[in-house]
Amino acid sequence: MSRTGVLVLRLAGPLQSWGVSSRFTRRTTESAPTKSGVVGLLAAAAGIERGDDARLAPLAALRFGVRVDQPGTRVRDFHTAHHGVTGASMPLSERFYLADAVFVAALEGDHALLTSLYNALRTPAYPPYLGRRSCPPTEPVGLGLYEDTRLEDVLTRVPWQASAWYRRRHPAPRTLTVLRETAPGEPVTAADVLRDQPVSFNAAHRRHTLRTVVPTSVPTPIPASGGPQEAHDPFAALDVLEEDSA
Repeated sequence: MSRTGVLVLRLAGPLQSWGVSSRFTRRTTESAPTKSGVVGLLAAAAGIERGDDARLAPLAALRFGVRVDQPGTRVRDFHTAHHGVTGASMPLSERFYLADAVFVAALEGDHALLTSLYNALRTPAYPPYLGRRSCPPTEPVGLGLYEDTRLEDVLTRVPWQASAWYRRRHPAPRTLTVLRETAPGEPVTAADVLRDQPVSFNAAHRRHTLRTVVPTSVPTPIPASGGPQEAHDPFAALDVLEEDSA
């Protein structure tokens, strides 16, 4: 019998964008990372090509959950482009992002598979990005790998990962929102449905199916002073300058 485990990721960056549906020139974002986007990040790190549905399937079968540690702010941008050959202008598009957000994502499943993905994040075949290629993470994505535990337990005990500047300005909330998939056999009384269960990332015909998402909350696990989220904060210097000029 194979061992189970949980892979934990810290998804933080100046901008993130996690779209489920994009209509014509309007590209929206969800308020939290999607399973399709996170599985895509891991597949890229592991070097899985877009048309390789067989290698994608084990990643898509992992149980997924995400905790909102720093909700960020929704921002809008207008995007223009020109055809590389003809030089003709492409239609103006409206794109939405989450600015200064931090999430803790967790994937539960076969421990050997999760170990290989954790190692791939350390030396990725393709650079990871937070929903779109224009949204790089601020620091390494892999946060930890746990054995013989459940996704719910890990999301309850991993320390609060909000940025240092955010924790200086905001008191710790009493609870954090968690959006997770149901466990096998778990009864569901209140749930949402998202079309972000990946089936194929083939560029010519991407396919996704519906999955059930259960919204819950957990008490905020306050980190010890000088926790890992303070190791690299590219905005810390700007925050100090702002305080000095006040």
